[in-house]
Amino acid sequence: MIQRIVKLTFKEEHAEEFAQFFTEVKTRIESNKGCNEVRLLRDVNNRNIFFTYSFWDTEDDINTYRKSELFGMVWPKVKKWFDDKPEAWSVELL
Repeated sequence: MIQRIVKLTFKEEHAEEFAQFFTEVKTRIESNKGCNEVRLLRDVNNRNIFFTYSFWDTEDDINTYRKSELFGMVWPKVKKWFDDKPEAWSVELL
């Protein structure tokens, strides 16, 4: 199983908007093939920094999602709210 961590830093005025939007699309993201769960975490000291933490069967499943119609709708919408370049890691539990 692959765990995907994505750090997202938002402009202050869009942080709450992102949190709300995530709750609206979470179930749709989880319905993608190979996605077992998606969680949203928020930095306790900087409320504009979020992390998505997702569990995928394979790296191919992640890449398929990134090419999906849903991702094509989600990413452009949130991308304009960023205050810094996103960072992403695919990791596995040892």
